[in-house]
Amino acid sequence: MVEKQLTADFFQASAKVLTVSELTRSIRGALETKFGAVWVQGEVSNYKLHPSGHQYFTLKDARAQIACVIFRNTMAPLRQPLADGAHVQVFGTVSVFEARGQYQISVQIVQPRGLGVLQAKFEALKRKLDAEGLFDAARKRALPKFPKRIGIVTSPSGAAIRDILNVLRRRAPWLSILISPVRVQGTGAAQEIAVAIRELATPNENFASVDLIVVARGGGSIEDLWEFNEEIVARTIASVAVPIVSAIGHEIDFTIADFVADLRAPTPSAAAELIVPDITDLRRQLDAFARGVRRELLNRMRDAQQRLDHARETLRRCLAHKIDNYRRTLTHALATLQARSPVRELLLRRNRFGDLHRRLRESPGRILENARHRFQKIEGILRVLGPDATLRRGYSITTDDRGKLIRSVATVRPKMKIKTRVADGEFESKTL
Repeated sequence: MVEKQLTADFFQASAKVLTVSELTRSIRGALETKFGAVWVQGEVSNYKLHPSGHQYFTLKDARAQIACVIFRNTMAPLRQPLADGAHVQVFGTVSVFEARGQYQISVQIVQPRGLGVLQAKFEALKRKLDAEGLFDAARKRALPKFPKRIGIVTSPSGAAIRDILNVLRRRAPWLSILISPVRVQGTGAAQEIAVAIRELATPNENFASVDLIVVARGGGSIEDLWEFNEEIVARTIASVAVPIVSAIGHEIDFTIADFVADLRAPTPSAAAELIVPDITDLRRQLDAFARGVRRELLNRMRDAQQRLDHARETLRRCLAHKIDNYRRTLTHALATLQARSPVRELLLRRNRFGDLHRRLRESPGRILENARHRFQKIEGILRVLGPDATLRRGYSITTDDRGKLIRSVATVRPKMKIKTRVADGEFESKTL
């Protein structure tokens, strides 16, 4: 009776019979909707790298386990490959492998256990300092092109200092280097780093000021590099007046100090290459400059020689032309002087004086004779054209009683006395 009741209730509760695929797909949808992306930590076991490039492993703890898969090309190769027994934190999406009906995590990020907390601290401090403007490009200081003295803050026994010194000795043997040894890992290391930076940036009686400071450390995990993510180091870098170059870890490693520093180098060796020019390149440039200067001087000297030759030729032509002009002027002056020589002038003037003397002696008689001829000629003209000759030709001259010539009838008045002169005399009359 009870069995029949249970069967009836079951069929009443579910009117549809699902396939395995449909049920599995529904479970997958529910899991992906419910959980989405999650962080999970545990121990790696049953790790396997498939020939396809996918990675499979189980993440477990003391009470449970879950399958995990890293699909090919999902993430960059890990710095330290996964292996059984590794304690890690993974980030991914919860899903179901339908072929086996097995739920799993599709992993996108893998990091050592505890990194999630450090990463959160890193991001929080980064946002805080960025909001304060410590990362602004405007406050970054320019590095000197040719530093003479630099300070290095790093561990004296690490590989970073050896790499830096090897590069600096090769590229800039003239450089003066001051090393401030500090611990770069462990409790209190951040305070040591901050103090060393501040001491190098503040000159005193023991050493002169440095042109820039390099803060360096070799590679490592986020825990190894954590001292360079401390706020005291970041604020010290921002507060000093000397330019700071950060050279911490490898190229893929970023710390808070990198964002605050005036220049971030991908590695310590790269920092040494960035802060000083290569002496070989400098010599090559100097040689090129020297060749250029020699070539320029030679060209200018040749140009000057050509200009000098041209000027000399122009001067020679000008002098020759002026000399010819002077010669022609002198010849003309000499000819003029010869044409007017004192002897010739004296001779000409003597002849002229003699001619004048002769003419002066002969002049009175000739002048008198010429005057006599002119008088006779005028006298003859007067005889022909004079008043008497005119009267003899039948003309008369009439004047008034005062002797004034009457030239017009308009001047004659009635009863006026007039005098008329003819060739053989004159007579008076009165007008009517």
